[in-house]
Amino acid sequence: MAEEVLSQHEIDSLLSAISSGEMNAEELKQEENEQKVRVYDFKRALRFSKDQIRSLARIHDNYARLLTTYFSAQLRTYVNISVASVDQLPYEEFIRSVPKMTVLNLYSVQPLDGSILMEVNPNIAYGMLDRLLGGKGSSLNKVDNLTEIETMLMSQLFEKASVNLKEAWSSIIEIDPILEDFEVNPQFLQMVSPNETVIVVSLNTTIGETSGMINICIPHIVLEPIIPKLSVHYWMQTNNKERDPESYEKLTKNMQKVKVEAKTLLGEATINIGQLLHLQKDDVIALNQPIDAPLQMEINHEPKFYVQPGKYNNKMSVQVLEEIKGGNDDG
Repeated sequence: MAEEVLSQHEIDSLLSAISSGEMNAEELKQEENEQKVRVYDFKRALRFSKDQIRSLARIHDNYARLLTTYFSAQLRTYVNISVASVDQLPYEEFIRSVPKMTVLNLYSVQPLDGSILMEVNPNIAYGMLDRLLGGKGSSLNKVDNLTEIETMLMSQLFEKASVNLKEAWSSIIEIDPILEDFEVNPQFLQMVSPNETVIVVSLNTTIGETSGMINICIPHIVLEPIIPKLSVHYWMQTNNKERDPESYEKLTKNMQKVKVEAKTLLGEATINIGQLLHLQKDDVIALNQPIDAPLQMEINHEPKFYVQPGKYNNKMSVQVLEEIKGGNDDG
């Protein structure tokens, strides 16, 4: 248990009380030796470490970006989604916190057990529906009496969004999310027991001029098989993945097709403007290149090889003598 750190003012007050006789040092020692009891609420059992919570936050940061792109394309309007918080709490507490009438999407996530629940605030949900039907995205909470067509359009929108959930979780496990149920009353959904610990990821959502929350509820039973993968140790291990031979081969072939500029310098010379203006036929400009010294070949303006000039198949050519060491070896 973490120790409490006293401020300098509290230390001075404590010393003053002991010296004046208001407090007895022996009583303080006795109190310190007595066993201290911490209140523990078994209904709010903390089954995930801060490290694991941070890993889930990273996953859903990526998920929020994917959802932003997806809904922007589907609704053709400004969309911004970001993670507001990641908490663990009893399922009963989560259900009590959602509106009596809201949009609930239940996803199965094979091969994991259980289901993931996405709760979409009615303002956001109807703003999406209004955009789908050609409106400006105005918010009108009529979730409690959606027509069959409106229900079908909205469920199809969230069914297609399951691809983003799969991609966001791919860094940990390959899942196959399927929209199993679309509901508007949370009382009809009993995913787990009321005291079961769940992770609730809250997403700040803005669509056009409408804003609200999207909450994702993940029961402990879903995460239990992959809890070890949520540690920093696992994330650091996965960063050192072995090279994929197939990807390496494709990259190599593509790199071999890249065109580069190769040219050989016969020599250089410097003259002034006056000499340039008075140049005439049969004048000779002496280059700085000795006739018996190798020439330099440049690759993308970087000296790379020493070469000697010649002919090959009646074409001016050069033969590579050696590589120029030093400088930019990656050129």
